[in-house]
Amino acid sequence: MKIKTTVAALSVLSVLSFGAFAADSINADQAQSRQAIGTVSVGAISTSPMDMNAMLNKKAEEQGASSYRIIEARTGDHWHATAELYK
Repeated sequence: MKIKTTVAALSVLSVLSFGAFAADSINADQAQSRQAIGTVSVGAISTSPMDMNAMLNKKAEEQGASSYRIIEARTGDHWHATAELYK
């Protein structure tokens, strides 16, 4: 059951993109043509997928990334997401 929730959250997080941020959320196919420059992780208590995406966008922008791909997401009382950054 937790795997289904994680996959659902990952799907929601990976398709959301906000034009106001410098970094774009991309999928695995789009990532293949880009150069990875590192990873970032975020976590929060009682937050939404949109908030997590905004936090990942901010961290990606701070690291100078033009895009990121979510590689892990956990839900529940404490949310956690990890993203790979790309130039």
